Amino acid sequence: MKRVLALFLVATLAACGGGGGDGGNPPGGGPPPGPAPGPTPGPPVSGPAWPAFGRDAQHAAVSAIATPPLNRIIWQTPVDLAPTYTSGSYLLTHYGSPVISSMNTVLVPVKTTTQGGFKIDARSGVNGGLIWTTTSDYVVPPHGWFPSYNVTLTANGRMYAPGAGGKLLYRDNVDSATGTVETIVFYGDTVYANARAELDGAVMVSTPVTVDSAGNAWFGFFVTRNNSANLVSGLARISANGAGTWVAATTLANDANIDRVAMNSAPALSLDGSTLYIAVSTAQERGYLLALDSSTLALVRRVMLLDPVSGLPARIPGDGTASPTIGPDGDVYFGVLESMQRANNGRGWLLHFNAALTQTKIPGAFGWDDTATVVPANSVPSYTGTSTYLLLTKYNNYMRAGGNGLNRMALLDPFVAAADPISGAQTMAPVITILGPTADSENPGGVREWCVNTGAYDPATSSMLVNNEDGYMYRWNLATNQLSERIRFNNGLGQSYTPTAVGADGTIYAINNGVLFAVGR
Repeated sequence: MKRVLALFLVATLAACGGGGGDGGNPPGGGPPPGPAPGPTPGPPVSGPAWPAFGRDAQHAAVSAIATPPLNRIIWQTPVDLAPTYTSGSYLLTHYGSPVISSMNTVLVPVKTTTQGGFKIDARSGVNGGLIWTTTSDYVVPPHGWFPSYNVTLTANGRMYAPGAGGKLLYRDNVDSATGTVETIVFYGDTVYANARAELDGAVMVSTPVTVDSAGNAWFGFFVTRNNSANLVSGLARISANGAGTWVAATTLANDANIDRVAMNSAPALSLDGSTLYIAVSTAQERGYLLALDSSTLALVRRVMLLDPVSGLPARIPGDGTASPTIGPDGDVYFGVLESMQRANNGRGWLLHFNAALTQTKIPGAFGWDDTATVVPANSVPSYTGTSTYLLLTKYNNYMRAGGNGLNRMALLDPFVAAADPISGAQTMAPVITILGPTADSENPGGVREWCVNTGAYDPATSSMLVNNEDGYMYRWNLATNQLSERIRFNNGLGQSYTPTAVGADGTIYAINNGVLFAVGR
């Protein structure tokens, strides 16, 4: 993402994009349209759900249904009714991923004010028709870039969404037009009711909610001041039967300097659900990756997140959304920034550990604001190695941070090392890469950046679906290493990295300039 010097908490963090304005309008072809009457919801379609950021509790982001050609936007809807453009042409707001039920109901988190009012719209995946809507009283944590607001679905169709005071809103049977939105508070409904105004202003959910197959839920929360409930920033767990527990971040890490769970970073579960992985940090953005007992939240193992070149603590930025990815073998991958700004051209590192966090393995050469996608190795015909899976990440090389502006996507072998031409470090060997297709007028000689914080991999077509800062979504065909299809959303602009998802009928969902686009048949 493009560099905006001295712009928020981290001076050189990147924002995807760089397109200019259009005839005096906000960049990217104007602001998102306001709400308008929509069609009658289409008939439900049964298929595989996409219930969370990165689809599952391991954040692997692999679709279970084939996606259609990129030739038709079947509907669109704003996810931000009051977008704020900074520095003239940047939209530094992270948006929550849409989630889709197995009956093809699309839950869309919508920002409604500049300061962060929120609602959740449930829409038909067939035509975008509104099925139901509800508002949230959620309060946004202190931030630089505007943080994401996320909803999550359980296997039995319950929606969880953040509310004020650290509570969760929930609604069962999300496919029905009628239903009741209720609340649950991890530290006790009575405690909350007795000090609601105080706690609404002091306690904020700060990560996406991660759920397991049984309906247990985990999320981080941030506390801004002392309060009558004696809450401090930490991790909450709500069991499938509604029982809440929590542990302070300091206690989780067994380090008095740790004061928060990393903002925007979704907890991840091991394949058997017994271990929960989270990142925690200090206010100075240094910290650990933790392995916790998912039932008791007891610390199993911690590992300091280090820059693999300098050996110094890496940065865990609140402006990013990197979440742990769990590989099919249980290995853990987590993106960080380098210990010193620009030391690796602002690309950060994808750190790699075994499941027990007792062994540090080969890192990837890019980790900033990125959650790796898992790609089965046998779906890439050109691959001749022995690894059973590969990882797909961004490979941008930011010109304003010292790079050459030749921004790529990369498919990496996590178990084979090769010398990285930028840092000289031994990093995951690229299997194939693809250069961005559009010249960057702001950085002559470079190309527009790839703009994705979690992609969507379609095994049926051996392809990755990713946004680019040029205003297009592309299909990267991994079998041919070509950008085989594209579809235009807008003129392109600078914005925070964006998620991609796949619906129960194969419709592809992507966000660009504060609008959710549904690309389908």
